[in-house]
Amino acid sequence: MAITAAHVILFTPEAEAVRAFFRDIAGWDHVDAGHGWLIFAAPPAELAVHPSDGSTQHELYLHCDDIAATVAELRDKGVEFRGEPEERDYGIQATMVLPGGLEVGLYEPRHETAV
Repeated sequence: MAITAAHVILFTPEAEAVRAFFRDIAGWDHVDAGHGWLIFAAPPAELAVHPSDGSTQHELYLHCDDIAATVAELRDKGVEFRGEPEERDYGIQATMVLPGGLEVGLYEPRHETAV
């Protein structure tokens, strides 16, 4: 198969600050594609397709092994969360609020994962 990777784009009015989050707080490896345009090597990923009522959308969620410890560590580094982690059918989920109001889900899965 010719499809070998996925490229996720996050749009935010505070791109430099969000790049700093992934570079300095998350510690993801990256390359500079030129002029400070950082491209990050994301962790292993999986893709799920959910039914809808006819609308189309996409969302980004990051996995972790221990939601309580990960949220505490990220809060210590200044990351804001919307509320507290909550139990869901699929695991425990929290919502990170990155610079510019960009919301990214973080969860500890309880379901079988592909990664």
